Amino acid sequence: MAGATEPADTLPPAPKGQAWKLVWHDEFDGETLDETKWDVPEYKRRDAWWSRKAIALDGKGHLVMKTLKEGDKYYDACVRTKGKFEHAFGYYVARMRLQRQPGHWSAFWMYGNGVGKIGHGGMDGTEIDIMEKPWLDDRVQQTLHWDGYGKAHKSKGKVVRVPGVMEGWHTFSLLWTPDEYVFYVDGKETWRTAAGGVCQVPLYLKLSDEAKFSGWAGDVRKAKLPDEFLVDYVRVYDLVDAKTGKAVMKAKPLK
Repeated sequence: MAGATEPADTLPPAPKGQAWKLVWHDEFDGETLDETKWDVPEYKRRDAWWSRKAIALDGKGHLVMKTLKEGDKYYDACVRTKGKFEHAFGYYVARMRLQRQPGHWSAFWMYGNGVGKIGHGGMDGTEIDIMEKPWLDDRVQQTLHWDGYGKAHKSKGKVVRVPGVMEGWHTFSLLWTPDEYVFYVDGKETWRTAAGGVCQVPLYLKLSDEAKFSGWAGDVRKAKLPDEFLVDYVRVYDLVDAKTGKAVMKAKPLK
């Protein structure tokens, strides 16, 4: 269960005269998902269905996203802040425990309608995968996608080895400024990039799992179910002026 104050080791140092301000968070301390914060999409994704039946809070301060089998159908889960919280810039962090069974593609990511636009690179919309795990080993991936998903699609990513990533709890985070993205795992920087031109528009948060019958992570049909993806907390911080409390990072004009 997350504590009342943020762990000091998850925040990068603030520049002189500035400070981090918590502007949005969910500690998952209630009995049911707070749907003033989260939207729950329900539709087929990969080889399973995103469904409410696969989402719960465990009463210990964790969001539980399950993979279930009912008959010949598989169910897993997605929650997102679409239409409820969309934000640009700042520091985004989630603490989670990943699945150990085969057939999962888990992710903590950001998305917006502008991702499909073409003409300004990633500045008018970028899919930011703070953490995705399509393998059944110690690798995770941090990825950017822009200019839609058709012929103009572009992407750049970094594969990071995290020993023991499938054991215990880990934090995955992103520092997003108008000039660059900086990715972290367990508070340690893993990738710094401005690929595509840094996104200058608000995006929403997503936590998701996609069950698959084939691929790098194996076959979910061989998994011992139910399997669980646990999330302890999600937090978003703005960098603010230490005296006024006002956000200091401003969007650049689109080129």
